[in-house]
Amino acid sequence: MDKTADGWMSGFLGVLIFSGSLPATRVAVMDFDPVFLTVARAAIAGLLGLLLLLIFRQPRPAKADLVSLAIVAFGVVLGFPLLTALALQHVTSAHLIVFVGLLPLATAIFGVLRAGERPRPAFWFFSSLGSAAVVGFALVQGFAASPVGDLLMLGAIIVCGLGYAEGASLSRKLGGWQVICWALVLSLPIMLALTLFTLPVSFAAVTNGAWAGLAYVSLFSMLVGFVFWYRGLALGGVAGVGQLQLLQPFFGLALAATLLGEPVSWSMLAATGAIVLCVAGAKKFAK
Repeated sequence: MDKTADGWMSGFLGVLIFSGSLPATRVAVMDFDPVFLTVARAAIAGLLGLLLLLIFRQPRPAKADLVSLAIVAFGVVLGFPLLTALALQHVTSAHLIVFVGLLPLATAIFGVLRAGERPRPAFWFFSSLGSAAVVGFALVQGFAASPVGDLLMLGAIIVCGLGYAEGASLSRKLGGWQVICWALVLSLPIMLALTLFTLPVSFAAVTNGAWAGLAYVSLFSMLVGFVFWYRGLALGGVAGVGQLQLLQPFFGLALAATLLGEPVSWSMLAATGAIVLCVAGAKKFAK
C-alpha cells in the first residue's frame, strides 16, 4: 500500500472512531457536568498517553514544538470537547452531527495557513459545496432548536480544525500518536487539577450509560482515534484526508438513531447525503 492510500485508510479509521464521540458525549452529559466531563476525559487520556510515552521511551519534544503542541491541546483536548459538551445540553447529538460537515473546510483552511498546503480551486468548490449543505440544513431548521447550541458547535468546529491542521503538520516530525500523547501530557497538570476541583459530590446517580460514555470519549475519542487520524493527515495530506470527515455525519446519525433512539429527520438525511457526495470531488482535487 502506498503512502497516500495508507494515509486515507488511517484517516477513515479515525473518522469511524470519532463518529461515536457526539452520541457518547450526549449520554455522558445526562449525568455529568460538561466541564467535569471535558477535564476528566482529558485527564484519563493524558495519564494513558504518559504511560505510552514512558513504555516506548519517546524523547521529549523540542522547545520549538511546544507552541504547536499547545495549539493542539487548546483545539482538540480542551476546546472541541468542552464546546460540544455545552452544545449538547441544548440540542441532540443527531442535530450537531450534521454540523461536523463543516469541519473538513475548517481543517483545509488551517491546513493552508499552518501546514502550507495548496489545494486546487476545484477542491475548494467541492469542499464549500459540502459546507453549504450544512448551512442550508441549519437555515431549514430555523437556526436550530437552539441558536446557542449551534453557535457553540460552530466555535467547536473552528478550534478543532485548527487543532487538526496543527497536529498533522507536527506529526510529520514527531509521529501521529506521539503528537496527541504529548499534547495530552502538556495539559495533564491543569486537567487533573480541574478534575479534582469539579469532582461531583456523589456518583450514586450516575448511570452505567454515562460511565460508558465517559470511557469511550476518554479512550477512543481522545486518544485512539487521534493515533489513526493524525497519521492519516500526515501521510495523505491535511486538506485531502480531512474531507473524510464528510462521512462522519452518516456514521454518527446511524449511531444516534440506533443507540440513543434520537429522531433523524429527512432534512438531516438530505444534508448528510449531499455532503457525502462532495467528498469524492474534493478528494480528486485535493492536491
